[in-house]
Amino acid sequence: MNAPQTAYDWFARSAAAYGYDVTALEVGGEHLSYGELRDLAERLAGRLADAAGGAPPRTVGLLAGRSVTAYAGYLAILRAGATVVPLNPDHPPARTSAIAASAGLDLVLTDTPGAGADLGVPVLAVGPEERAALAGEPVPDLPFGPAGPDDIAYVIFTSGSTGTPKGVPIPHRNISAYIGRLAPRYDIGPGSRMSQTFELTFDGSVHDLFVAWAGGATLVVPTRAQLLSPVHAVNNLRLTHWFSVPSLISFASRLGTLRPGAMPTLRWSVFGGEPLTLAAAREWRAAAAGSRMEVLYGPTELTISCTAYRLPDDPAAWPETPNGTAPIGACHPGMDFVLLDDAGAPADVGELCVRGPLRFPGYQDAANNAGRFLTPDQRPTDEGPVTDRHWYRTGDRVAVLDGVLVHLGRTDHQVKLRGHRVELGEIEAALRRQPGVREAIVVTVATSDGEQEVEAAVTGPGCEPDGLYAALADRLPPYMRPRRITVLDQLPLNTNGKIDRPALLKHLGYAG
Repeated sequence: MNAPQTAYDWFARSAAAYGYDVTALEVGGEHLSYGELRDLAERLAGRLADAAGGAPPRTVGLLAGRSVTAYAGYLAILRAGATVVPLNPDHPPARTSAIAASAGLDLVLTDTPGAGADLGVPVLAVGPEERAALAGEPVPDLPFGPAGPDDIAYVIFTSGSTGTPKGVPIPHRNISAYIGRLAPRYDIGPGSRMSQTFELTFDGSVHDLFVAWAGGATLVVPTRAQLLSPVHAVNNLRLTHWFSVPSLISFASRLGTLRPGAMPTLRWSVFGGEPLTLAAAREWRAAAAGSRMEVLYGPTELTISCTAYRLPDDPAAWPETPNGTAPIGACHPGMDFVLLDDAGAPADVGELCVRGPLRFPGYQDAANNAGRFLTPDQRPTDEGPVTDRHWYRTGDRVAVLDGVLVHLGRTDHQVKLRGHRVELGEIEAALRRQPGVREAIVVTVATSDGEQEVEAAVTGPGCEPDGLYAALADRLPPYMRPRRITVLDQLPLNTNGKIDRPALLKHLGYAG
């Protein structure tokens, strides 16, 4: 087979190599070999064409989660040459309807009969009974081929500042370039067992699917209940490769399961989606002493991740950073970056701007491109088409320290307090250094006179606000000290496992 050009090509190459002898997918107690998963995807692709009126659909919503239909369906949509638009069954119906309308769906594939009926397009429901019937049918000779490199593989919808989700289209060319860079990093092959912790509406899931399938590994899908106890999930599922948001370390820590050597099967532990604190990394590393650890960073617009940092095998050699988080490292090969200060000049600290083969071509709604791109000479522009030479503004503040990139926080998390410019991450780091503090998040709130102040929420055993106030008095000037510190059992998380700041503000009494 020629070099893979599309996401499906990477899977198909492994299916041809490993056939019915190597397990490609384990989910819900079912095991499918590469050959079986390919055959099911081919049958489903034929059904998709039938449901769309005989011709392959262009854009298909995938309203499914943690089922055989979800993963075989993802491949089937790609095999039909269509674009995958993941839809989360647990999201509010109004959000799902808005995404479906914005995406211009031709069809919805679901694993639940009756789901998606209100989306205004044909629905193909494939539950266990329908799959059993499919298994008895011959594999069709499909009259159409997969998409080409410039076609859109998937569209992920992210939160928009206006309240309307923004569609981020990723071409096959991008995802193929990503797999080619990332799959070789993790020693994956037959016998490797790779976690799938992310929902399909979060682009980390694409890493899991195709990095696993590119190398002939088994994609192992934990249940949501299993994810609440990560150590038990690793051991019960015999995982060799783990990839998740850092918040799952906190779940394991609260359960007291991160004991030294608790996860002997792990060979690789990868974290992304949010900054990984070095304290959390040490807890996980002690429990997975035989595992190498890596941080991946990148917004959805840069095809899952654009930088990586591998923590030294010896924790004593880990770097110190200003906010106590692991560096995000260096750009993937072929990617260019520049840090721009508030005046738009290159600097050692500033907003990270990136371009290269992983940068997306622009939002589905071109109106959302406003303010997000810079010209090749790094000037703001909202005019003309987005070219390959344009820079994408990540909105993240980053510094170059000792030759590696360190994430300092969002540009909108740098605030002025009583005339002083303050990084919220610095206050969070000061709180996390206190005994007993597991997690800390700082938010800005408006005072009655229109000024800004900060409040903090912390978790951890034995946290006591008065003691934390006293400790911060020795570390931070008065204008940086939170006016209130709230102790929570758990920080609120969104469906992707990231800190949900709006929910936290509501909990603190500031958002309606």
